[in-house]
Amino acid sequence: MLLSYTFAPQATYRLLQLSDCHLLADKQGEYQQIQPYQHLALLLQRYPAADFDAVILTGDLTQDHSLASYQHLAELLYHWQQHKATPVFYLPGNHDDPAMMAQAFAKAPFYPHSWLHLHGWTLGLLNSKGPTPAGEFDALRRSALALQLNQLSTPVWLFCHHQVAPVGSFIDTLGLQQPELFWQLLAQYPQVKGLAHGHCHFAYERLDTVPQATGRQLQIVGCPATSVQFKQTADWQTEDLGPQACVWTFSAGEIPAVSWEFIGL
Repeated sequence: MLLSYTFAPQATYRLLQLSDCHLLADKQGEYQQIQPYQHLALLLQRYPAADFDAVILTGDLTQDHSLASYQHLAELLYHWQQHKATPVFYLPGNHDDPAMMAQAFAKAPFYPHSWLHLHGWTLGLLNSKGPTPAGEFDALRRSALALQLNQLSTPVWLFCHHQVAPVGSFIDTLGLQQPELFWQLLAQYPQVKGLAHGHCHFAYERLDTVPQATGRQLQIVGCPATSVQFKQTADWQTEDLGPQACVWTFSAGEIPAVSWEFIGL
């Protein structure tokens, strides 16, 4: 059963998207020549919880697949939001273990809800984790998504881990498999206005034409990583540009609006 979370009505909501943290059981441990825990801690120190109405974690939260890495994240976010109740929602990436996530994130501020109802907007958190590092959104998941979208008249923004279209680098071999089936589904639901993802360790934004939906475009936003960024090359190369993330603003009104900003140190 997919859980829904309803926010109190307000004109504008600000959300923080964190992705690809790649945390380790050792807080001082290294991933690609950086300390991912320290990167994330510094980012959160710079952007306090009081600035946001919620946090969305879009996967690859762990690098070593350890329960301790998730527990470090839970502790970090718990202390970060002590002065304001800031709910944290999450979805798995290819590195993640959903059972460990559920264990480490079993209490507030974490919530396992997949659908978030804002005043004027609905946000959907999709699970694109498959048996390999590539993404998967099989028939069962597509059917569940269609069932939810059939009930919604508000504009919808989707979040997932894997990219649904090529970005032009080595990571494209590990994107969503059979993306044409996903796009065929979205073509039936014009209330879906955009999709944000992680996985690529690369900040970008673009409009993609929706196949089989004449004249319609979907806004795609790639969230950078709190760990390291991936170079846009044919082979895997990383670079330390400091911890980065994405801030979202969703506004109600006669014409509901959305905007985003890439942030970092």
